[in-house]
Amino acid sequence: MSRLRLGPIVEEKPVKLTVELPGALFRQLGDYARVHAAENGLSEPVPPERLIAPMVERFIMSDRGFVRRRKPQP
Repeated sequence: MSRLRLGPIVEEKPVKLTVELPGALFRQLGDYARVHAAENGLSEPVPPERLIAPMVERFIMSDRGFVRRRKPQP
């Protein structure tokens, strides 16, 4: 079985955002959270809303075109 792309969730000072997701996607996030918890030895799944930021970050950092064009961080 292949491993999930998302590893452990790192705690960082959050910035509050409000987003709307289709119900089906929210349910998939809940399913992902349960599989993620089992794979990472967590007793409880991470709340689905806490998965969104690491998933988006991983997606952005895997976009080669974006990484090439991204301005260097000071």
